[in-house]
This record gives sequence, structure tokens and C-alpha cells, in this order.
Amino acid sequence: MGNLPSERVNPTSPFNNAGVDFAGPFHITPSTKRRGSLIKVYLAVFICFVTKAMHLEVVSDLSSAAFIACLKRFFARRGKSAKLFSDNATNFVGANTELKKLYELVRNPDEELGDYLSSEQVSWKFIPARSPNFGGLWEGGVKTIKYYLRRTIANANLTYEEFLTIVVQIEGIVNSRPISPLSSDPNDFRALTPGHFLIGRPLNALPEPELLEIKENRLSRWQLTTKIVQNIWHRWQKDYLSNLQNRTKWFFQKDNVSKDDLVLIKDDNLPPCKWGLGRIAKIIKGADGKERVAILKTPTGTIKRGVNKLCVLPMNE
Repeated sequence: MGNLPSERVNPTSPFNNAGVDFAGPFHITPSTKRRGSLIKVYLAVFICFVTKAMHLEVVSDLSSAAFIACLKRFFARRGKSAKLFSDNATNFVGANTELKKLYELVRNPDEELGDYLSSEQVSWKFIPARSPNFGGLWEGGVKTIKYYLRRTIANANLTYEEFLTIVVQIEGIVNSRPISPLSSDPNDFRALTPGHFLIGRPLNALPEPELLEIKENRLSRWQLTTKIVQNIWHRWQKDYLSNLQNRTKWFFQKDNVSKDDLVLIKDDNLPPCKWGLGRIAKIIKGADGKERVAILKTPTGTIKRGVNKLCVLPMNE
């Protein structure tokens, strides 16, 4: 495998080098007071090359003015990017017509958008035609957002405020994921997250009652948005932890976990942005000599879990 591009490995501020992709359209309603025609909106997904943090912006239409407003909001909150990377429009053979227009706007900017990019000294680069593998970093982010939004929003007919709230909470959930231990101290249970690079500490969510088992016709509009976010959290957390567990073919023997490793503990009852973390204090092997059970030190005490319920952090393997 070749070396990563310099934009991926050289230390820099978050989102100084970022990939951008688009998802949609999603349909929202202008108001809950009366029935009206649904409005199409789109998502701009920004992925930081260095920290892998995600930033989501809602784009109201396919005009240059709407996209410039999206970039201004992004730069105001995350800082101006030196380089933005995106897919070549020819990669989207199967994309719908509206989304193609948005890509074409970026690929061939009109005078208004071109002047804005030039005045801000932002370099926009495109991956080679018909080579979507060059954009795997942001493609994964778009896939995540589209997959869970489509399956949880369904026919909810959300307003703009409700949709925006859900999108921003999803951004917080994704940026709360642990990626590496903060130290090698066996008594330190903290993990580095993309949120540390954005606000200097882990991202947290307000504690709210569990609403997954309550029928939607018994919920208020804002309780419905909470239920959607909780549904996305439980689905995404489960899939993310499963992806961290190595299931490659056994070409050579490899230990599952080691003493003092900081690991994620699978738990279906945790609220959004809350992750179970622990240090391995002792490993218990089975009759075959393989690691089967681990005794863990956590911030609240000592627990015992099967190795299949533990996930080594992605940058600690």
C-alpha cells in the first residue's frame, strides 16, 4: 500500500485540508400547522483530513448563493480551509439530477462562486475522473449519514428546525467516537476523540429520557426528534463497535487484547455520545490458550466481560 498524501499526515489545524461531498435530497415540510408541499434540502458533508472530524451543513437549494452561504457558515465555525477536495462530477453516474447540479456548480463555478473562492484564497481540488476510491475518506462519511438518516427519518415530515437539530446532533455523535488513548497510564480512562481537536474536550449530549419504546403518536414533535437521534445513536454505535473488531482470516496468530489496553465496552443502554471505556487489568484464557474473558478497571469499579464484548481503539492496535 502506498503512502498517504501529505495533507493526511502533516500536523495542521482541523479542517485546514478537508474533503466535501453532498447527500440528498431530503424532504422537509415548511410548517407543522398546515399541510403543504414538501421542500428539498441537501447536506454538505465536510471531513477533516487529519483529525477525521465531520462537519455537516444543510444547503437549502442548488444556487450559488446557497452554497456560498454554506461555505461561509463552515468557515465561520471551523476556520477557513486552505484546500478543499471533492469528487469529480463524472463519478456520479447514478446520482439524481438535482445532486448532479450541485456537483456541477462546484466543478464549474459561476462568477459569484469563483470570485468568493478566489477572495478567500481557497484552493479547490478534484480527484481523477471515474476514480471514487481516491475519495474514500469522505465517501465513508456520506455513506454513514445517508444510511442512518434514510432509515430513521422515513416519512416523519420534519420542519427545517427539526431536521437541522437532528443533523447537528448526528455530527456530535460521530465526533464523539474514541479513536486513541490519551495516555499509556493504566489508571487513565480517557480517550482521544475528534471532539478534542474541535473544542478541546469530549463532546457530550444532554441527558434525556429513553423514548425508543414509546409509539410516535404519543410523542410531541421535539420528543420525536429525540427518538430519531436515539435510534441513530443505537444503530451507529452498534455498527461502529462491530467494525472495530478484527475479523480477518487467521493467516497468523495474533492476540485479541493485551493487559493495560484501553478498550471500548459494548453496552446497548448508553445514551448518545456516552462510551463505555475500561483498562484491561487481567486476561483469562480458555483451555485452548486463547483470550476468552477480561477483568476490566473502569471509572466506577471493576467488571468482568467476554473478549467478544470488547473493542480495541482503532489507533491502539
